[in-house]
Amino acid sequence: MEAHETSELVEDAMGDKSKTRTALTISVFAMVLAFASLGGSNAAKESTQENILAANAYSFYQAKTIRQTSLKIAAADMELQLLKEPGMPAPAKEAFQKKIDEYQKTVARYESEPENKEGKKELMVQAKGHEATRDHALRQDPWFDYAEGMLQIAIVLLSVSMIGSIPALFYVGTLLGSLGFLATVNGYFLLI
Repeated sequence: MEAHETSELVEDAMGDKSKTRTALTISVFAMVLAFASLGGSNAAKESTQENILAANAYSFYQAKTIRQTSLKIAAADMELQLLKEPGMPAPAKEAFQKKIDEYQKTVARYESEPENKEGKKELMVQAKGHEATRDHALRQDPWFDYAEGMLQIAIVLLSVSMIGSIPALFYVGTLLGSLGFLATVNGYFLLI
């Protein structure tokens, strides 16, 4: 075997190592792309779901407020009728007072119902909690989008570098893929 034949064999072996390295890099970035896609999909679903839950809690809060206001008006109207008619028969006064007390008790119950978490106070806490979760998911989502884009471009560049044996594309693809990996990690943990 002559020297030039040996150098050709070395070049062929190096070319195979380069292709193997590129193929492994592509497969790692494809796996990271799957995680980024899953994270982005989950963040989008979670933000939509939490937005709906927050809107529902606010709607329930508003309904309680309307009911509460209606009862306050009814109780005030009955109190005025009692004052307006001091000579009202005792059974009628008792019935009016009983209804006023019942309305006021319901108004107080609408304000806070810790046992079933359906009072205005508890509904507001629920709505704020859903908004916070929604906002967190909305902060995550763009990072997954960036990651998916960078990883897809990286996979294309690495594939072209393998087919065309262009080392510069390998390095650019690896850099983009690494940035996509970092964006994926940030999407899950919001480090930045």
